[in-house]
Order: sequence, then structure tokens, then C-alpha cells
Amino acid sequence: MLEVRDLFKQYKTADGTPGGGVFGATFSIREGELFTLLGPSGCGKTTTLRSIAGLEKPEGGRIELAGTAIYDAGARINIPMYDRDIGMVFQSYAIWPHMTVFDNAAYPLTVGKKRLSGSRLRDKVMRVLDLVGLKAFAERPAPQLSGGQQQRLALARALCREPALLLLDEPLSNLDAQLREQMRAELKRLQKETGVTAIYVTHDQGEALAISDRVAVMKDGLIMQLGAPREIYNRPTSEFVAQFIGRTNLLHGHLGADIAEGATAPVETTLGRLLCTFTAAVKACPQLGVVIRPENILIAPVGSAEAAGLPSDNRFEGRVISETYLGEIAEYEVEVAGHTILVRARPDTEVRPGDQAALAFPVAHTLALIED
Repeated sequence: MLEVRDLFKQYKTADGTPGGGVFGATFSIREGELFTLLGPSGCGKTTTLRSIAGLEKPEGGRIELAGTAIYDAGARINIPMYDRDIGMVFQSYAIWPHMTVFDNAAYPLTVGKKRLSGSRLRDKVMRVLDLVGLKAFAERPAPQLSGGQQQRLALARALCREPALLLLDEPLSNLDAQLREQMRAELKRLQKETGVTAIYVTHDQGEALAISDRVAVMKDGLIMQLGAPREIYNRPTSEFVAQFIGRTNLLHGHLGADIAEGATAPVETTLGRLLCTFTAAVKACPQLGVVIRPENILIAPVGSAEAAGLPSDNRFEGRVISETYLGEIAEYEVEVAGHTILVRARPDTEVRPGDQAALAFPVAHTLALIED
């Protein structure tokens, strides 16, 4: 559906020295997929999106939409933004304040190649407004809508065009936390219901995991890892991805032999010897990262470790420093050999601050990664 190959765009700083941008991004998006570009500020995700939209002119690469090149540096092709079959929802919504809800949504159908009029226009707009829950507000002035409703209107306006590709640039960042959760569920529902292919840009890891079919994690203009949300979270291939997506415990170690992808092998770490799973092939190296998610660590009072079924591999003892009750889970900080290990467990776990606790790191979830 969309092919991006070797996309290159570099900005210059005020004194003319090279700055940030996108450096050789390559990915493809299937029809009907919700694909997310995720990363911190300045990683290149918005530059990538704007290049696809035609709002930025890259310096290299090729972008192909539905089998047609809309940008190709080598062939000197650069289709204007208004001739690309693309809809876009901005962070600021870009609602016309002097128009009604209906007129805002209808605007793309009153100009350009997809122009409609009369009953055909009204029927289509009202159908889309009904889809986003704004049918009853059709004649209301747009500024009188709430933030969440304005976001729905921006989405309705983009959907009225029936674009081949929908681009969403951090569309929920101006909403409060509770409304963001509601709207991301609505966005996912609407995208699946309409079947529109969409690219979503965000720096919010939870948002990306919740709505995406696949995620591309970016850093410094490069795609660090691309995969399904579960794959990105459970099998990160670099320290950056492991630490950027969710919370994790990071240890450092070294490896004395070459290891194949998916193999298990011992790694000498600052905590001790750990039997690890390798998410990618790694050659013998003096610097290696080992990560394990807090929810994958098993914890029990020292005297009852065997009774609790803790495996003997990767088992350590430490002192519980703190406990934080979070309702459905409890978080524990445990000091082990000078390291503070974060553990998430059931709230009825029988350990308290000051207790000696046994920790076990399951081998399948103890991941050895190349250090960034």
C-alpha cells in the first residue's frame, strides 16, 4: 500500500552545521493497517510523516503510494501535496472557527477533485459525523465543541475525503489523560471500522502499544526496531528500545563467545552470572546489556522460595527497600548486590520493606542485547 525506501532528509542548524532529520528510513505499510512511528522528540518521526504528506521535500529516497511514486529523488518526482490521495489530522486540529461542524467536515468535498454537492454531499457528511458521534452537533458552531469533540471533527473532515492514506500527527496530545484513553480507543475503532490505512505519530509508548498493528521505534533519524506491539515490548533488540518502551531493569555484562539469535547462554553481569535469551545474534563482546521487565521477575520471602516455585536458575537474594501499592499490582524495590531491582507482583505477595526476599529472573524473559 505504502512503500518508503531510503528516505533521507537532513536539517541545518542556524550556523549551517548538519542537524537532525531522517537518515535512510525504509518500511512498508499494508492496506488497512494502523502503523505507528514512535520515538522521542527530534527522532525524525514527524519529518517522515511530513515527507509522506508532501509538506517536506526530502533529499533522497522514494515514496510509493498504491503503486504510484509520489516522491522519487532519482527520477525527480515530487507530486504536490494537494495531488496526493492523503488525509491528515494535526495536533492542533486546525478547525475553521467561523464554520459549523457540518461545514468543517464537508470542506474537503467542496474543493478539489472529490467535489460533491446537494444531497450527495449532505448524505456523505452526515454519515461520517454519525460515525464519529457528532451527528447531533452538525449545525453547532465548531468553537463550541469540547476538545475531544473537536478532535472527532478533525478526524471526520479527513475521513470525508475517503483518502487512500490517513496521517495522524500526535492528534491526542492536547487532551487530558482520561480523554486521551477514551479517544485512542475511538480512533482504533474508527480505523478498523472504516478500513482506512493510517500512519500515527506519537511519543507516547502506551498509546502506540494500545492502538497499533505495527510500530517503528525511531531514534536520531533511524528506525531502531519495527514489529508488532507485543514483539517490540517482549523482544526488544536494543537497550534503547527496551528502555523507551515501558519500564525495565538494565544490567551490564560481557560475553565470551558468539551466540545465535534465539539461543540461551550465560552472561557475566555486575549482578552475577545470568542465563539469558538472545533476541538477536551477538558476537563475543566486552559490553552487553541485559534487561528484564519488572512484571517478569518472581519474588517470594527467602524461606519460602522453593515452596513458591521459584526456579533455581537466575535466583538471587536481596533486601526489600520499598513497596508501592497500586491496586491491581504492587511495586517493590529490592537491593541485590548493590543494584536496585524493580519488581511488579500481586499485591498479596508476602514481602514487606526490610524483609529478605528471593528473586528469580526467568530465562525466557532475561534478554541479552547489544549496548547502544
